[in-house]
Amino acid sequence: MNENVRLTAWVRGHVQGVGFRWFTRENALRIGALAGFASNLSDGRVQVVAEGPREGCELLLDWLRAGDTPGRVEGVTEIWGDPRGGYDGFEIR
Repeated sequence: MNENVRLTAWVRGHVQGVGFRWFTRENALRIGALAGFASNLSDGRVQVVAEGPREGCELLLDWLRAGDTPGRVEGVTEIWGDPRGGYDGFEIR
């Protein structure tokens, strides 16, 4: 069963000013069926929220951790939850 979930991930490292949010959005759209956003935080991290099928969220999380991202990812912390809805596609904030 591939239930819908909410993934919230905080990505730390050199991830601002390098196109990280844009590439995150592109990967979310490539995976398909994901809605949410990628947003810069004031402490230098990027927050990624994705809702959709668990398999798609796991693929996005794997990409965030794979090192095939712009900049340099030093670590990713994530939490899982129930989807809240209210997103129109996947956007950059």
